[in-house]
Amino acid sequence: MTFKDLNLNASLLQALDDMGYTTPTTIQEKAFSVIMSGRDVCGIAQTGTGKTYAYLLPCLKMWKYSKDRFPQILILVPTRELVVQVTEEVRKLSTYLTMEVLGVYGGVNMKPQAAAAEKGADVIVATPGRLLDLIYDGAIRTKALRQLVIDEVDEMFNLGFRTQLNNILDLLPAKRQNLLFSATITPEVSTLLQSYFNNPQTIEAAPSGTPLENVEQTVYHTPNFHTKANLIELLLTQNADMNRVLIFVATKRLADQLFERLEPEFGASAGVIHSNKSQVNRLETVRRFQDGTYRFLIATDLVARGLDIASVSHVVNFDTPEVREDYIHRIGRTGRAEKKGISITLVTEKEQENLKVIEEFMNYQIPVVPLPDDLEISDVLTEDEMPVVRMKEIQIKLPKLGESGPAFHEKLAKNKKVNIKIRHADKMKEKYKSPKKRKPKK
Repeated sequence: MTFKDLNLNASLLQALDDMGYTTPTTIQEKAFSVIMSGRDVCGIAQTGTGKTYAYLLPCLKMWKYSKDRFPQILILVPTRELVVQVTEEVRKLSTYLTMEVLGVYGGVNMKPQAAAAEKGADVIVATPGRLLDLIYDGAIRTKALRQLVIDEVDEMFNLGFRTQLNNILDLLPAKRQNLLFSATITPEVSTLLQSYFNNPQTIEAAPSGTPLENVEQTVYHTPNFHTKANLIELLLTQNADMNRVLIFVATKRLADQLFERLEPEFGASAGVIHSNKSQVNRLETVRRFQDGTYRFLIATDLVARGLDIASVSHVVNFDTPEVREDYIHRIGRTGRAEKKGISITLVTEKEQENLKVIEEFMNYQIPVVPLPDDLEISDVLTEDEMPVVRMKEIQIKLPKLGESGPAFHEKLAKNKKVNIKIRHADKMKEKYKSPKKRKPKK
């Protein structure tokens, strides 16, 4: 099947042809006719399967020009980076359409976004918090909304957007088409579907937990942080094909530690991105990774879920994720668009249990690769890796306290002061033994 078989209009076909796309992916093919029928849809698709175009193509085909410029399509995504990327994809597809698209997100001044929204937009791409701000401000009106798309909904719940999502759904027109796309169906996602969707049809590109066919997975067993860093340095030095590497870490602190460890060796070809970086810095970092300035990019899961970067050659899991679904999201950043990708996971003894859970989830045992002979095994531990010394807590039995007395001793008699007022006449009597009398005046 080709995109022409989907009965797309000439404008969309021309835009796809300009980008070099001719054949739809599995999720795009399955979702198109169902969405075009007007039914609510729950799409289950892993990262890298083309789910963005799976909802954009039918939505844009059904869009109708209006002079009012009230948004007809609303797309909710979890991160700022994903707002930027989905907005760009809409612009590419709408090259030959008279359509206005606007992306809004938090972390920046709201006034320019509000001014742009008041001018009118056909498609709004937004993070939940900023969208609510603009609706309450009156900058965005939803009365003409026909389609709501919630993308990466499982990640939205992980980020704590449950309340905002419910508030948004309560504010939107009741008569609308709801489209939800997620890599996994959690209990929270099921509750959302039951509460706000009208008999949605589920479309699966692949069962949740299925390892990606285009990704070659390997595991290295390593003892500690510095040995992991030595291994990454060695692999990058010896393998020229590792030209666009995405390195995942669990925390912002770990991202900075690893960057400080690798940056002296690789200099300007090393990048790091996490939520503590400014929005301008994050967008510039993504741009440099996309254009090849950065050979590798160190990223946390939160930020990396919003990255849609083509031609990632390798994904390195510096640590094993505690949430099994995150592993699928991570390795899905490579092996996109039918290309081959490589995933490398570094596992310490403490992370063995996480690896076991991931393998059971995928029903696949990841091949273990022996450490290179020339790898320097470090015995230096970081502060987080230091063993915790637990001292035995000794309970001391305190004596019972009796009745408490005064906090001072009794004064000696000579030190006691008594304020007694003595008349002058009495003083004189005591001194002269008789009362002193004045002589009568002559």
